[in-house]
Amino acid sequence: MTLVFSLFTLQTLLGALDTLWNHEISERLPGRRAARHELALHAVREFIYGFLFVALAWREWHGAWTALIAAALLLEVGVTIADFVVEDRTRRLPAFERVLHTVLTLLFGVLLMAIAPVLLAWWNQPTGVVAVDYGGFSVLLALFAIGMTAWGIRDAIAALAHFRPAEWLRDPIESAAQASGRGVLVTGATGFIGGHMVRALRKRGDTVWVWTRDADRALARFGPHVHVVTKLADIPADARVDSVVNLAGAPVIGLPWTNARRQLLIDSRVKTTQAVLDWTATRSQPPRVLVSASAIGFYGPAEDNWLTEDSPSTAAFQSRLCVERETAANAAEAQGMRAVNLRIGLVLGNDGGIFPQLARPARFGMASKIGDGRQWMSWIHIVDLLRIVELAIDEPGLRGPINAVAPAPERQGDFQRALARALGRPYFMRIPAAALRLALGEMAELLVRGQRVAPRRLLNAGFEFRHFTLASALRELVPDPVKPPALRAADSNCEVWFNGDCPVCSMEIGAYEKLARRRDLPVRFHDSMRVAQPLSAYGLRREHLERRLYLRDEHGRIQSGFRAVLALWARLPGYRRLVGVFSWPPLLALCETLYDHIVAPGLAYWARVRQPGVRT
Repeated sequence: MTLVFSLFTLQTLLGALDTLWNHEISERLPGRRAARHELALHAVREFIYGFLFVALAWREWHGAWTALIAAALLLEVGVTIADFVVEDRTRRLPAFERVLHTVLTLLFGVLLMAIAPVLLAWWNQPTGVVAVDYGGFSVLLALFAIGMTAWGIRDAIAALAHFRPAEWLRDPIESAAQASGRGVLVTGATGFIGGHMVRALRKRGDTVWVWTRDADRALARFGPHVHVVTKLADIPADARVDSVVNLAGAPVIGLPWTNARRQLLIDSRVKTTQAVLDWTATRSQPPRVLVSASAIGFYGPAEDNWLTEDSPSTAAFQSRLCVERETAANAAEAQGMRAVNLRIGLVLGNDGGIFPQLARPARFGMASKIGDGRQWMSWIHIVDLLRIVELAIDEPGLRGPINAVAPAPERQGDFQRALARALGRPYFMRIPAAALRLALGEMAELLVRGQRVAPRRLLNAGFEFRHFTLASALRELVPDPVKPPALRAADSNCEVWFNGDCPVCSMEIGAYEKLARRRDLPVRFHDSMRVAQPLSAYGLRREHLERRLYLRDEHGRIQSGFRAVLALWARLPGYRRLVGVFSWPPLLALCETLYDHIVAPGLAYWARVRQPGVRT
């Protein structure tokens, strides 16, 4: 078995190199929706190897049991062949990956030849499972089994996530009934701010062009609501582009600021901006304005002094990063465009930015003061940031730097205390500033010293913040889970769309409808199979509506799938307690997975079988 285990070890190490370098670093397969079938096959392969390693580490499988090991090896052959076919159809493999796959295939053939005599000898033994100990190889294979199984679970979760309906179907995008005639190019659209920006622009009727390296991800997020290009030259010469919103850039908070990381941060901002300006220079009618995302890091770490748009930059890296980006953006002025540099603070939103990172430990009772907690946090709610971008696009008098922060910054300790109180959690922990500096280096200065920034130019322009204070922002970000929705207002109608061809859906929704009618609740139910273009403003067609429940609440927000079920239960007496139970994150994730992958497609298929003729 020494030869067999040596080949297994070499196969595993080369496979790990293939996974880490090709699948993770180069191709980033877990983040690509088009790679979902490949990820599923990788998960199956990793589970097979995990089984083989744990099976062979401490046992010999004699007699009929030998067939189990042989079946696993043959299944791996089938998975490898299927993987080759899927890879060839979905992506173009780099030369190094093709060579490595060839080596792995040949090595696996050698492994099969080496293990065949062993399996034959086991087959001729009396049926049974015999305990053995191969010393270091047994321990090594056991470790490999743990690693393979863990990675298989990870790939399976990624594949399942990509097999869900696309994001624009789960979280529909509203488009204005009448086009505005304006066109906007957005870079960095697949990020947190960019995703919200696209939605805001579509809601006001703008045509949106998205320039991205990952077209697959952009299409999954926005569907038919945007035009996606991977090259700026692909935008037709006669396409109207009035504005550019430049949000591209690698995340500042995260990996350590090594020299290579610093250069990446600069290049991801400066080179993108230069590429946009090179493209605008070729247009017969260039855009009117370039709105570029900078940051309050422009001012460097500070103490208690107020910082306005006239405050100088410093020699700190975060300051130099913003200066270089703004310098690149200001070159737009030479082309006759307005250049607006938004110096953005900490953006608060539930689905991205810094708030989930702050709320996660706070929910577990670990809201923490950093140092003495007196450093300032200059923040802004995502809703106000989007309105500021729209103002910068529309207001011809705005140019130059604008501090995109709320007027009422909070000290870090007070921010954490307010967050813990909103979540109903304790607040007592403290992180020493020295420990943070040791762990993060210069990056820690952003958290340890803070900045007290004032949006002077916005206030002078008469901009009215919807979330002026942190208390207002937290009321929207952390809603009261106990307080039921206000359903009694005459204009507060909640609407639900369901597949009336599905008998299970009709029976369940029918019970809800009777309860709502009996209690005189303003909840209206629609059979989406019999209502012409019920949600056309969201780009949803019959084939989408027959597979999901959709709910539009009293504020015009739309939810779908199992979250729509929870939103409906929250509005019905007798069901509200279920909302608290099924909103528990692990159970919610499980229910969403079952709904998206089994319940909804299964019921939709049953409805189609029962109703083969599609009504028009």
